[in-house]
Amino acid sequence: MKASCITRKLIHGCKRFVNTEAKCQDRPKWIKPVGYQTEVSIYNPITKCKVPLILKTKNILNWYICGPTVYDSAHIGHATTYIKSDIIRRILSDYFNIDVLLIMGITDIDDKIIRRSIESGKDFEALSRHFETEFFADMNKLNIREPYLRCRVTNYIPQIIQFIKRLIAKDDGYVTKDGSVYFNTSKYNRYGKLSTPLTDDAPLTAKDQNIGRKSVLDFALWKAAKENEPSWKSPWGQGRPGWHIECSAIASTVFGNSVDMHSGGIDLAFPHHENEEAQSCCYHDVDQWVNYWVHCGHLNVKGDVKMSKSLKNTISIQNYLENYSANHLRILCLLSHYRTGIEFSDEVMQNAVGITKKLDNFINDCDNYVAGRFKAGEIDENLLFTTLHDTRSQVHSALADDFDTSKAMRAIINLVAIGNKMLHQNTTSNSNNVSAVATVSNYLSNTLSKFGISQSTKSTTEDKQIADIIDHFLNFRKAIRTRALEQNPKDTTLLKECDKVRECLATCGIIVKDQQNISSWSWK
Repeated sequence: MKASCITRKLIHGCKRFVNTEAKCQDRPKWIKPVGYQTEVSIYNPITKCKVPLILKTKNILNWYICGPTVYDSAHIGHATTYIKSDIIRRILSDYFNIDVLLIMGITDIDDKIIRRSIESGKDFEALSRHFETEFFADMNKLNIREPYLRCRVTNYIPQIIQFIKRLIAKDDGYVTKDGSVYFNTSKYNRYGKLSTPLTDDAPLTAKDQNIGRKSVLDFALWKAAKENEPSWKSPWGQGRPGWHIECSAIASTVFGNSVDMHSGGIDLAFPHHENEEAQSCCYHDVDQWVNYWVHCGHLNVKGDVKMSKSLKNTISIQNYLENYSANHLRILCLLSHYRTGIEFSDEVMQNAVGITKKLDNFINDCDNYVAGRFKAGEIDENLLFTTLHDTRSQVHSALADDFDTSKAMRAIINLVAIGNKMLHQNTTSNSNNVSAVATVSNYLSNTLSKFGISQSTKSTTEDKQIADIIDHFLNFRKAIRTRALEQNPKDTTLLKECDKVRECLATCGIIVKDQQNISSWSWK
């Protein structure tokens, strides 16, 4: 391969997609899709610019996401990638009303699974099914929507073999002496779309030379079977799929020769996504298979070190949920841009916990104010509505600009700060601006729900009955407390009992707030 094909210089890019084509003309070639324009601009790792999101079918987005390799339990580093992807999916579907068809590939056969199967003495299939089931149970606990399809690699072996046969027939793949098959990168002059400049100068190992591998850049499409490991019959002998061919074959089976969006962690850009794009373009005889690649930043531990099992610095999802909630981790992701890495620490999590509490408490205070259980402060209706209007505009603009949830959250937190100041002013006012407060609460609840933040208060008949019981009990407590406060000297025994009741309710997840002679409550 000519070095000039791979080592073209990249210039730092534009921040908006206005005049994108003019500003990005010197970058590696990206083909603007033909189709239907949306309101959204999205970062393009090929052009290093934000470009307009254009769909080949109106209001329908086809999306393939790389799923887990199911040989072990998932950790929160995995979780943040799927949470970020889930946030983007919800923004597209719930906010911009685009029908998102999401399929996920499940790698249920690879070196790690085989190794763990041998170590544990369990059949590879039983092992992978166990961790697949656990993975989706964990995703459910984190309020991550299930994909429309879960596609296991082992269910697509015939399609993978057919894919490889076509590549070999076109001379884009070749069979080595041991019965493996490699992709011939020298035949594909656009290799290097997503990756940093590469060369094939590195020498091959003696083993590779012996079997006839042509270049270090050539990657395995099919791996010849080793003794006592799972394998499938193919025209080249017993073996199993290479890693990259799995996703190409699955996504091509479902979506054909064009995929709107393909996502994964930033570590998958090379070699996984680079190789997927190369082999799929050759298979389909197209210059561009995926129109938009989306890569999520990693969750790092202190010192900017990636959280990974190989480094033994992971925190399992189960262990995480013993100390924090699904909402806390989602708020952490919302506070940063999806492409940005996050440094995980107790301090960072406490910030996420604090903001989650601030949002919950404000919505609960608003709802109690509207219900007449909270009488304090002075509501400036004009200022509140003006701030709400500005917040709507800022949130919309931020989400349309490459799903910038960090900017959207800043606008939301500012709205909460202004509303809180009004609700908790130490003034006595007869003003009744229930409509303004209710509108703000409704907007916040709906918007946070569209981000995947689960609401603490549920609306089932059973929960409403529980709420009525709590109201009746607190009315009784209020009568006792009021009587105790009116007595002179005060009956501290009754007041202490009322405080004890409040503490007991807190252990049940019910927070009671006493303000003068008025009490209000909310779910924790």
